[in-house]
Amino acid sequence: MAKKETRAERNIKWIEAHCVIPEGKDVGKPVKLREFQRNDLKLIYDNPAGTRRAILSFAKKNAKTSLAAFLVLLHLAGPEAVRNTQLPSTAQSRDQAGVLFELAAKIVKMSPTLEPHITIRESLKQLYFEGMGTLYRALSADASTAHGQSPIFAVHDELGQVKGPQSLLFNAIENAMGAHDAPLSIIISTQAADDADLLSVLIDDAKEGNDPTTVLSLYTADEGLDPFSEEALKQANPAYGDFLNKNELLRQAADARRMPAQEALYRNYTLNQRVEAYNPFVSKQIWIQSGEVGSFRGPCYGGLDLSETNDLTSFELVFPDGGTYDVKSHFWLPGDGLADRSRQDRVPYDVWNKEGHLLTTPGKSIEYEFVAQFIADLFNEYDIRKIAFDRYNMRHLRPWLVKAGISESVIDERFVEFGQGYVSMGPALRVLESLLLNAKLRHGNHPILGMCAANSVVKYNEAGDRKLDKAKSRGRIDGMVSLAMACSVANEESGKTRVFPVDFEGLAV
Repeated sequence: MAKKETRAERNIKWIEAHCVIPEGKDVGKPVKLREFQRNDLKLIYDNPAGTRRAILSFAKKNAKTSLAAFLVLLHLAGPEAVRNTQLPSTAQSRDQAGVLFELAAKIVKMSPTLEPHITIRESLKQLYFEGMGTLYRALSADASTAHGQSPIFAVHDELGQVKGPQSLLFNAIENAMGAHDAPLSIIISTQAADDADLLSVLIDDAKEGNDPTTVLSLYTADEGLDPFSEEALKQANPAYGDFLNKNELLRQAADARRMPAQEALYRNYTLNQRVEAYNPFVSKQIWIQSGEVGSFRGPCYGGLDLSETNDLTSFELVFPDGGTYDVKSHFWLPGDGLADRSRQDRVPYDVWNKEGHLLTTPGKSIEYEFVAQFIADLFNEYDIRKIAFDRYNMRHLRPWLVKAGISESVIDERFVEFGQGYVSMGPALRVLESLLLNAKLRHGNHPILGMCAANSVVKYNEAGDRKLDKAKSRGRIDGMVSLAMACSVANEESGKTRVFPVDFEGLAV
């Protein structure tokens, strides 16, 4: 007895019998679905629980929109068609909405079996199959055409472009589908940039497996992989080496490795990772206008960002001079493995060390003893009024400060905790940004601080408050964290009377 054909197998057979390749070198030839496309159709149509929502996410150029067009036609004029129903697709712009419509229309025009039966309405971006009374239309978020819909099937194209957790168009279509017994929506998109964006929320919920009627097919490069490796490319691109040119992808990887400014887009578009397109806190043009070297006289204020084990530790001192702040930068890394760290971060730490811009501590991890002694020496050299610090690692530094001769009372008076959240960092960034925009920050073009400035991006909360985001930045930003803290505490404390020099326990000053 012959095995009964599944719903997915029937649909695959229909697509390959009636659809053609709409673009590219094989344009006009009959479709031959690839294994990953067949698997996606089986995931959608052979789900024992029945599928209400399917999320298909992979990198760009893997024929996402072509697959979406095949599914539209399958539900418009194929075995999935339901008489007198509406089949919208959604996109965030008119241009994007037009892409899916145009591909579907091209397939119809070149298909000898579909062309005689489907009416193409170019100006309205509609396809109409008179035999079943089914109507497909392309909708965009910048048009008010979603109302009055009662769709049974919908495609949400490139939903990853939605910023934030809500989309009025998505919600309108999804809510309108409740009038049918077995509606189906297909989300087909490259990943969104942020965890809080709508597509990310939907993907994370699908990963939890709470709703058996939601299925997920996600091709993305593992975060732990070398992002420029062939393995990473293969994970995110199921068509790699097939109709997707592997040499072109390898070239993109090489370009992104060589030019870090391209890395964010490469990770999002080519590796299908959640990466915000790079938007620096300060532009290069604004940064370099403050490159003058300061005089380092008078009272000063510090910002200390202590690293974990082998990361970059930063200590910035700012000297208010009228309305201008002079900046003196200090950075540490472990001495062992410095050349390896230079290759890993793709910055010349070893060169900066030889030039005196980077200090090192012995061994493979940061030794707080050396940092503490260095800061103690600076107390004898400069009139340090306050030092703001991230309290997380301060418990490890404090005993070394005492050993270096700084009394407990001085530590309690001069060292102040500085939160790293929106409440503290928001005002600090406003102070720093104002100084930079008005060319009132003389940082001397310190190369490591400049690297941190170029890497720094901000993250916003719902209230619009900001903080520097280490997780989303392109590289080390420790110097900018320290600088923001130092400028903030200087802005608050300058003008108050303090005693200098500091009376260290057991030290003559």
